[in-house]
Amino acid sequence: MAEPIPLELPARDARAELENRLQRAAIEHGEALLAGYQVLQGLYDSGILDLLRGALGSRDKLLPMIVDAANKPEAIRGVRNLLLLGKLGCNIPPEILQSVTQTASGTLLAGRLKEPLSLWQLAKKMCDKDTRRALTMVACVLEAIGKAAERPIESCPEQNPS
Repeated sequence: MAEPIPLELPARDARAELENRLQRAAIEHGEALLAGYQVLQGLYDSGILDLLRGALGSRDKLLPMIVDAANKPEAIRGVRNLLLLGKLGCNIPPEILQSVTQTASGTLLAGRLKEPLSLWQLAKKMCDKDTRRALTMVACVLEAIGKAAERPIESCPEQNPS
């Protein structure tokens, strides 16, 4: 009768395999590893790494405090307001906002250095077409705010007068 052939597999050395993979990774991803080390060093130098380590160590106490703070009505309103302001910002074309910010910053700096305008000069500025256009936009925004303020507040019952 035939005798079975003994199969002897060499013992697997997981540690040697891991070291081999690490050496290959260091060669293949050297630049990325160096960049990662720089980020890690920056986090350590600024103290953020210690803060994160402390937060992980006290997560059993920290998480309930964060949840309690986030469940307060003012926190919920704050998050909603931030989302609405973000939505408002998304509706403004970037070209217009860039033009307004550049013009406004230059105008504010120039306004600080000059002597204040006389009443006659102010009246002449108010008659300018661009000034009237800006005043019209401000008046329309104020009108919209007034209309919105006229509506009753339904989502915040604690602020409704009873």
